[in-house]
Formats: sequence, structure tokens, C-alpha cells
Amino acid sequence: MRLTTKGRFAVTAMIDLALRQNSGPVTLAAISQRQQISLSYLEQLFGKLRRHALVESTRGPGGGYSLGRKASDITVADIIVSVDEPIDATHCGGKENCLGESGRCMTHELWASLNQRMVEFLDSVTLQKLVDDQLAKGVEIENKPAIRRAISPMPLVKPIRVNAPNSVFALGNAFAKN
Repeated sequence: MRLTTKGRFAVTAMIDLALRQNSGPVTLAAISQRQQISLSYLEQLFGKLRRHALVESTRGPGGGYSLGRKASDITVADIIVSVDEPIDATHCGGKENCLGESGRCMTHELWASLNQRMVEFLDSVTLQKLVDDQLAKGVEIENKPAIRRAISPMPLVKPIRVNAPNSVFALGNAFAKN
């Protein structure tokens, strides 16, 4: 069994989100920048996390994602399973047909037992524990509130005034007057 980047990135992004959600919804762009994870990949992962009610999205200015449940109620197993990450060390995917028509292999019970232990372990680790571990390591969280974008009352660039005809008809009329 190996955990692919899908599971690793989902857990990492959820830790980042849980660390910062107290100051409002967290944007995927911010998580992408901090964790060096592709924004489009995060969008795919968070779509799956949202469908499993692990995160909630807020649209519009100041929008982003927040946890769908308390961090203490979300386990690593919840996160990994929600992004379709298989937790299976057997060669057959647990179907007991490791050798095809001949049945299962001699080590099937070993790998099935490993699967059970992995699920039990990942189910015992909460997102809150991972957040607490990061805080204990001294991870600093910027306490800036989410940037609210608004339309500025003053234009950033002064418009250029041009005394020229603004259409073909106006151009024709300008030549007709001369």
C-alpha cells in the first residue's frame, strides 16, 4: 500500500485550512501558494471534500473554504476516503481473487490485516490532533483577516482625453466640415 499525492495533498490542505479558518474562509489560491500544490489539483480535491461534507464553500468576495465539521470530528481516514484514495495493501483489492480463478494468495490474510490496522490507525488520528501538532512545532499563522476586495472610488489610472472622432460616421462628419 502506498499513499499517493492525492491523499497526501488532501490531508496537507485540510491541515492548512484548519489552521487558518478562524479568520474567515480560506482561499484555495492561498493554500496553493503556501503548500506548493497546484490550484487546479486543489480544486478537484476540494470538490470531493465538499461532496463528503468535510468542507463548506463560500462564494463571492471574501469567499473561500471552511471546515464542514469541527476539526476534532474529522479523521485522516475521512479525508483520504473522501478523495477516493484506496487504503488497500492486497493485490486483489480485497476481493480474494489474488490468483484469478485459483483463489486467493497465501499472504492475503496478512495484507487484509494490514489494511484493517491502517484504517484503524488513520481513523484514530483527528484533524485537530494534526493541527495541534503543527502549533506545537511553532507554525506561525498570519492573523490578517481575509482581504476584502472592493471597487475603488478613485480610478487607478487617469483616462486619456483624445480629441478624435470615435466612429466612422463622426470621422466622415469631421472631414465634411473641413
